[in-house]
Amino acid sequence: MSKFGELIETQVPVLFDFYTDWDEASKEMHPVLRDVAAALGDKARVIKIDVEKNEELSKALRVKGLPTLMIYKQGEMKWRQSGEQDANTLIGLVNEYV
Repeated sequence: MSKFGELIETQVPVLFDFYTDWDEASKEMHPVLRDVAAALGDKARVIKIDVEKNEELSKALRVKGLPTLMIYKQGEMKWRQSGEQDANTLIGLVNEYV
């Protein structure tokens, strides 16, 4: 989990996507997140975290529904929601913290 701590301590907002490959809603978010990352460029980061490969972190953050999306900036969670989101909504949310 120390690597997660390093990721969230940045000055730029970080959008995390907690997912699994077998979850249909998680798979549908992949192209959306690519679009979000492309639109935001270097103003923010988009990081995907497989809950099955990161069980300890997922439990610590109480990730239950998939996908679960979170925005962190300077070590603080700014926003969190489970379920699918569209690219424009996510871009707007992240831009609030740029």
